[in-house]
Amino acid sequence: MAVSALAAMPQAVNLLDAGSLLSAFGALGIAVVLFAETGLLIGFFLPGDSLLFTAGLLSVPGATGPAHLSLPQVLVASAAGALLGAQTGYWIGRRGGRALLARSRARKLHEGAARAEELLDRYGHAKAIVLARFVPVVRTVLNPLAGALNVPARLFTLWQVLGGAVWTVGLVLAGYALGSSVPDVERYLLPIVAVVVVVSLIPLALEVLRSRRASEGETR
Repeated sequence: MAVSALAAMPQAVNLLDAGSLLSAFGALGIAVVLFAETGLLIGFFLPGDSLLFTAGLLSVPGATGPAHLSLPQVLVASAAGALLGAQTGYWIGRRGGRALLARSRARKLHEGAARAEELLDRYGHAKAIVLARFVPVVRTVLNPLAGALNVPARLFTLWQVLGGAVWTVGLVLAGYALGSSVPDVERYLLPIVAVVVVVSLIPLALEVLRSRRASEGETR
């Protein structure tokens, strides 16, 4: 009896596991996670890319994974969480400025802030806001940083909506397309998610490598 009661208890949710999040919270969890990742500095560690891609996989009719989701609900929840989160992060940065970032001791967060500033300086506001959506950690920091740097609100809103829509819808539909074309693809969910995570880190790795080469060139 004790064994059956233990089996009936819900398992703890792993915030770093897209499948665990989707199984526990469904489409609502997508909105909350993306809001936290793109709007709150404490959400920099959350799995935005893998969550979107996995949600698309699990929206395929007949998919047998940790959860079955509705594609329209996933698309709406993804866009709502990402767009509202970015706008919230911007206004937090507008009011709190750099003091909020200075209080954090997270090394990755400060590295992301450096990358975000480089994007803004190198590509300009519009392009940087769009590109940041596709770089983990940077997409968390750039929004409040844009607010702290007084990027015009209308410009920020326009480009964060465009970038957020492309990022969320693109990754969800990519997962859905793969799930629709490959039978029983959810059996390989873990390695697929691992590949998505690695691919999502490539832009950040390239940017770090470029920065190191540039700094080495200046010291010579």
